[in-house]
Amino acid sequence: MESKYPLETTALPGRTEEEAVKGKDPESRKPDSSKKFLILVVDDSADNVAMLSLHLQQEGYRVVTATNGEEAISVACYTLPNLILMDISMPRLDGLGATRRIRENDALRDIPIIAITAFGTEGFQRAAYDVGVSGYLTKPIDFQRMHQLVRRLLARAGSGNLVES
Repeated sequence: MESKYPLETTALPGRTEEEAVKGKDPESRKPDSSKKFLILVVDDSADNVAMLSLHLQQEGYRVVTATNGEEAISVACYTLPNLILMDISMPRLDGLGATRRIRENDALRDIPIIAITAFGTEGFQRAAYDVGVSGYLTKPIDFQRMHQLVRRLLARAGSGNLVES
C-alpha cells in the first residue's frame, strides 16, 4: 500500500514570487493526461488539510499544502499547481486576498481555485466569485461533490470557462 503524507509540503522558505516564476512558462503547467495532477490545499486547520489531502491522494492526485494566504501564493509560485482548494477564513492573508493576488500574477492567473468555507451565504459566494474563484464549496465538505467539481475544473482548465458551484 502506498504511503500517504497529507502534511508533506507546507511553506517553501527562501523563494520569492519573482524567483519562483522567473523563466517558467504558464503553458508548461497545463494538464497532461500522462501525469498526476498537482493540487494545492490551503487551510489554517491541520485537520482540514489532512482530511482534504488524504481524500485527494486516494483519488490519485499529488498534493502540496499551505496554512495561510501568504504561504499559498509562495507555494503556488514555486509548484504551479493544476488546481487550488482555498479556505476563505485564514490568518495573515485570507483566501479572498490570496485569490485576488493569484489572479494578478501572469503565471498563476488561470489556475482554477475552489473556495472552501463554512460561510454559505449569497454575500460570501458573490465576494468569492468577484475575486475570481472557479467554484465554491461549503463545510462540512461533500466529498463526492468536491471530487466531481475538481474533475470538471481540471478537464476545463484550458478552455477559459472555469466558473462552477
